[in-house]
Amino acid sequence: MQGIRDIKRRIKTVTNTKQITKAMEMVAAAKLRRSQDKVIQSKPYAAKMQEVVERVLSNSRDYTNPIIEGNPQGKPAFIVVTADRGLCGGYNANVLRTAQKTIDKENSYVIVVGRKARDLMKKQGYNIVAEFLDIGDEPNYNHGQRIYGTVAQLLEEGLFSEVNIIYTQFINALTQRVVIERLLPVERKGEKISNIYLFEPSVEEVLDNLIPKYLTGKLYQALVESKAAEHGARMTAMGSATDNASEMIEKLTLTYNRARQASITQEILEIVNGANALD
Repeated sequence: MQGIRDIKRRIKTVTNTKQITKAMEMVAAAKLRRSQDKVIQSKPYAAKMQEVVERVLSNSRDYTNPIIEGNPQGKPAFIVVTADRGLCGGYNANVLRTAQKTIDKENSYVIVVGRKARDLMKKQGYNIVAEFLDIGDEPNYNHGQRIYGTVAQLLEEGLFSEVNIIYTQFINALTQRVVIERLLPVERKGEKISNIYLFEPSVEEVLDNLIPKYLTGKLYQALVESKAAEHGARMTAMGSATDNASEMIEKLTLTYNRARQASITQEILEIVNGANALD
C-alpha cells in the first residue's frame, strides 16, 4: 500500500507541475505576440536608418568621429544580450556559448544585458565594464538610449577599438539564431554613392545628430528581437514540458492501476488462504 500512496503522490505532483508549465506556455505566447509586433515595426526603421548612414558616410570621407571610428589602441568590446530568467530552453546557453567562443577574455571588454550573462561572465572572470539588468518583457527605445549612452562615453574615453553585439535574432516562434553583429566602426562603402542627398545644415552636423539615433536604433532592434526570441523559446520549452508531464502522468497512472490490481489480488489470495486454513 505504501507503493500505491507514493505513486498517487507523484501523479499529483506531476499534475500540478503540468498546470504550471501550461500556464507559463500561454503567458509566453501572449507576450510573444506583442514582442513580434515590435520586431515587425522596428525592422523597416532600422534598415532605412542603416542605409542612410552608410550612404552619407560614403560621401563624407573627411568626416571623423570617435563614436563611429573607435580607438585603434583600444580593445574590442562585446555587448552580450541574454534573459534575466531561465526556463526558456537553450536560449541563454546558446548566446553564452557563442560569447565564450568569440570573446578573448584577456583582451576584450564586455557589456552585459541580462542577469544570465552577468552571472556567468562575472564568475568566469570576463572584464565587465557595464551591466543592464531588469529590462523587463517589453524593451523600449529608452533602454537602447541608456546602453548607447554608456557605449558612447567609453568610446570617447578611448577604451574600445570596435563594438560588437551578440544577441538572438528572431526568425519565428520556433526558430531563433544567435548572431554576432559589428556596430562600430561603421562600414564605409568602397565607392562614393551617386545621387547624394542635399543637406542643410552641413553633412557633418547631420551625421553628428544621425549617428546616435542610428546606433540607438540598432541596439533597440537587438533588444526587441532578443526578447521575442526569449518568449518564443520559453513558449516552446514550456510546451515540451507540458507534453512530457502528460506522458509521465499516463505512465504513472498505468503503474498505479497495476499496483492497485496486484494489491487487490494479494488481499483476495490472503482471504482465500485464510478460509482454506480454517477448513
